Amino acid sequence: MGTVTIGVSIAVPEPHGSLLQERRAGFGDAAAYGIPTHVTLLPPTELDRAALPVVQAHLGKVAACGRPFPMRLHGTGTFRPVSPVVYVRVVQGAEDCALLQQRVREGSGPCARELQFPYHPHVTVAHGIEDEAMDRAFAELADFEAEWPCTGFALYEQGADAVWRKLHEYTFGGSVVPPQAGPADIGRGTIASR
Repeated sequence: MGTVTIGVSIAVPEPHGSLLQERRAGFGDAAAYGIPTHVTLLPPTELDRAALPVVQAHLGKVAACGRPFPMRLHGTGTFRPVSPVVYVRVVQGAEDCALLQQRVREGSGPCARELQFPYHPHVTVAHGIEDEAMDRAFAELADFEAEWPCTGFALYEQGADAVWRKLHEYTFGGSVVPPQAGPADIGRGTIASR
């Protein structure tokens, strides 16, 4: 039956997702259009295709125990020089993401795995491109902001063409989203002019 490469992530909703994907492509990141804009919960993981039903059942249980939470992105960060990545920061919802990814990767579950680096929720906007373009991504998205109620996550599969496609969406068992912290800001999901 062969193997499959999967990932689990929280999608950045529209219009923010497409905006960041277009900006990523504009910085010269060739992988941009093959990767939906997201916050990773389980990085690319190879497993036997026959194990997919067990993985899907596990993720269903994780989602059923989850509760919606507010997500807010603001500003940029980088993992350079350790890893050639520029990202938009998760400034609200990071602790919820960390707990969720732990549940997805729990040691007794089908998605158990060690991470190459400590978990740090973020939205990649440039990866493995020229330093000058990385610097531009860091500077041009420094004022980016977006917020939304996170109500679930999704399972993705990477195709032979390197494109990630959604296999299944999982909605949290609860229905109440805590209020957003701080005053409402104008221009959410936009790149403010300086």
